[in-house]
Amino acid sequence: MTTPIPQNEKKRLKVLWQYEVLDTVPEEVFDDLAELAARICEAPIALISLVDEKRQWFKSKFGTDVAETSRGISFCTYAIAQPGLFIVSDATLDERFADNPLVTSEPKIRFYAGAPLVTPDGYALGTLCVIDKVPRELRLEQKLALRILAHHVVSQLELRRRSRELGAVRDETARLKGELEKARAELIAARRDPAHRKAKPPAAPRHKAKKRVK
Repeated sequence: MTTPIPQNEKKRLKVLWQYEVLDTVPEEVFDDLAELAARICEAPIALISLVDEKRQWFKSKFGTDVAETSRGISFCTYAIAQPGLFIVSDATLDERFADNPLVTSEPKIRFYAGAPLVTPDGYALGTLCVIDKVPRELRLEQKLALRILAHHVVSQLELRRRSRELGAVRDETARLKGELEKARAELIAARRDPAHRKAKPPAAPRHKAKKRVK
């Protein structure tokens, strides 16, 4: 079965890449949010998944060592194509996933719940999701918590991007300041160097007044 592609896919990917978060090292704040999602939802696995062009990459993972999977077998690619929570109560009974290798072999997914990570301008970059190996449901308060935690993930991504942009601005400002100071120093040196001064024109010779012969 063909996986769904968001209508704004080209722009969505461009926005995802602008965050410059793919293939970065683990960060405690994201790991804490993933673990909190697992604890609240009573799930053995939780992931912060970012859906790239051909893969889903995990910024944070709790309960698994897998770093990424093909997008073609990703549950999250379905989650980003719709608003709100995407829940699969029993993957073996869902024709979209019954033959999925993530279901038929390890980690043998049965239950999946994913909250889209939607940016302020409306692009779903991925999900905060929880996974279980037994069919089940989420309670109302767990659904609400998953949505709230997903919002916090997006807030941290925004903060991370703005901090990086601010750092780039500071670096550029420092570079321009350095160039300005260098130019100023060169100008001062040029003014002090006699070789760069204009030679004063020689003074006109003074002619003695001739005495009148009486």
